Amino acid sequence: MFPNSSNLGRPPFPPKHQQQSNFFNKLPLNMPPAFLSHQQSIDTQFNFQNAAALLSGNLATVPAVTLQPMTYGNGSPVRTSDASTLFRGKKRLREQSVPHDAKRQRFPSYHPETTVVNQAVPLPEERRYSFPGSVRSPLLRAHQEPDLTGRIPPLHDSLFLDSIETTLPVAKDKLSQQVLDLFQACQQQTCDLNRKELCRTELQREIQRIFPQSRLFLVGSSLNGFATRTSDGDLCLVVKEEPVNQKTEARHILSLIQKLFSTKLSSYIERPQLIRAKVPIVKFRDKVSRVEFDLNVNNVVGIRNTFLLRTYAYIENRVRPLVLVIKKWASFRDINDASRGTLSSYSLVLMVLHYLQTLPEPILPSLQKNYPECFDPTMQLHLVHRVPRTIPPYLSKNGSSLGDLLIGFFKYYATEFDWSHQMISVREAKAIPRPDGTEWRNKFICVEEPFDGTNTARAVHEKQKFDRIRSEILQTWRILGDKKDLNYVLPLRAVIQKR
Repeated sequence: MFPNSSNLGRPPFPPKHQQQSNFFNKLPLNMPPAFLSHQQSIDTQFNFQNAAALLSGNLATVPAVTLQPMTYGNGSPVRTSDASTLFRGKKRLREQSVPHDAKRQRFPSYHPETTVVNQAVPLPEERRYSFPGSVRSPLLRAHQEPDLTGRIPPLHDSLFLDSIETTLPVAKDKLSQQVLDLFQACQQQTCDLNRKELCRTELQREIQRIFPQSRLFLVGSSLNGFATRTSDGDLCLVVKEEPVNQKTEARHILSLIQKLFSTKLSSYIERPQLIRAKVPIVKFRDKVSRVEFDLNVNNVVGIRNTFLLRTYAYIENRVRPLVLVIKKWASFRDINDASRGTLSSYSLVLMVLHYLQTLPEPILPSLQKNYPECFDPTMQLHLVHRVPRTIPPYLSKNGSSLGDLLIGFFKYYATEFDWSHQMISVREAKAIPRPDGTEWRNKFICVEEPFDGTNTARAVHEKQKFDRIRSEILQTWRILGDKKDLNYVLPLRAVIQKR
């Protein structure tokens, strides 16, 4: 079922002689933006009006708009808005009024046998969710299923059993209880995810007017299980099977996206800004969801590591609370911002997972070693989301409390880990010697990206920032070890109020 390869750093898609499909064409750098028709402009306004009405709970304000079929790259007409017919209360179109080559939009099954077309990126006429079987757009949920508030794993596709998803460790001491209380107050809720998913759905529809066979994925903490209520949204636009040159093609594509956001969608998207980083992004804020987003092009490693981290998040019930508290601590201490030379949230998560893997009695295994076929870096993207359901819970003999593990995390990085000579590797589940490449030479912190082998902590390039990170870790270990009270290193009431 899976490609039989485990070589680290392989391209995200198979070589051409191994590809099963080649329906993407190379994008010309001089491709002009597609202009929206009058009908499409009305549709755009309607979609975002629907979003505002849904989020406010006022469905009566949703207008009735006559929509025309839209033709995608394969020639099959597809309605530009499934939800509009739903909201007007009309029945599904009669069979004789639908062309034989057009697929109906069906609600996904709750069962894991959901059929997926065998191609690297599903075509636009398929269900418009982040992944087949993933969280449904609130546009569809509003009239089709009961409220599931509080159900945290956002994927409804039985990726994990409910007992694993909802069970939290029992706290028998004050520090452990504080960790649990903070986690329960600040973890991302279903409504938070729905707002992000609604924005992704609508933006994908508009972006597909320029790039008809593209697919927009929600990635990062929003789906990997480690998001808080205030977490930003990360989006990955996949435009073709092959890797995209990030300095030329990606920047050109993002410039078109930025133009779309700042012109046709300016009433709903604010502050679109093109950031010319190693992996360029468009940063923007969605006025409807009130969420800040980062959108990249074809950085498909982010899709793969989203579901690797999601699997780690749910195979042991102490992982998510511990990660959330450490992210909140790092943010409060101003060492959680890669744009300012400190640690990204992704690096922090990998540091926590690595620590839990290296305990004398490990709490986590190396998933890539134990299940290489499930985390093959050449696996086609439409299969990646199915991986977590195949991994059983990890039964650790380590009975440490959340409080003890939190103190142990700071002790490990304050006194045990050798920053000068070692690299943090979740892939190997141990600290390994630093490679001798330019990516790692003269770097203060080395955290290996599990799929492409790059340094996720390369932003820490100033000794002053590195010294501050180490100082905060050492000081926090000493205080927590002495006081056993989280309030001494993190003002819980203020953090909970801020979420």
